[in-house]
Amino acid sequence: MGMEKTFFVLNEMQTANIIGRYAIGGAVAAFFYIEPGTTFDLDVFIAWEPGAGGLLDFGPIYSYLMARGYQPEREAIMIEGWAVQFLPPGSALTKEALEAAQPVTVGETPIHIFTKEHLMAICLETGRPKDIARLVQFVQEGEPDMDQFLGILNRHGLRGKWQNFQARFDASL
Repeated sequence: MGMEKTFFVLNEMQTANIIGRYAIGGAVAAFFYIEPGTTFDLDVFIAWEPGAGGLLDFGPIYSYLMARGYQPEREAIMIEGWAVQFLPPGSALTKEALEAAQPVTVGETPIHIFTKEHLMAICLETGRPKDIARLVQFVQEGEPDMDQFLGILNRHGLRGKWQNFQARFDASL
């Protein structure tokens, strides 16, 4: 129930205009498509425009949450037992993923999550060992829409990385 409570708080923040459109990315979003792994945080990507000087202002987010008893912990803020990281879309790919996020319901709470094809492309783009392992898992059990996935790769210049991945892991999708 803790994660649903966390999502409920995020929706309250959106209703109060503390954050705009948001979507869940990272490992938690992947759980909707593939067998869960281990994660310690919730990545919340938000539509966010930089303020003066091009800086992002986390002040309203932290003020709102701290006034409700939630406390910062390292680079996150603890909301109902989850370390939540608020992230701007740091690349054209994550911006597209945020815009294309799909609605799902957790318990009775509606949220948006990145599509599996966008998550796969982000794993490929990032290229960390844990992301490559997750990409292998997506290939093996995620049943991606390959036309959509290849379109994403083409739009973001990742086709070469995909070909290298396929050669390395014998992933013949």
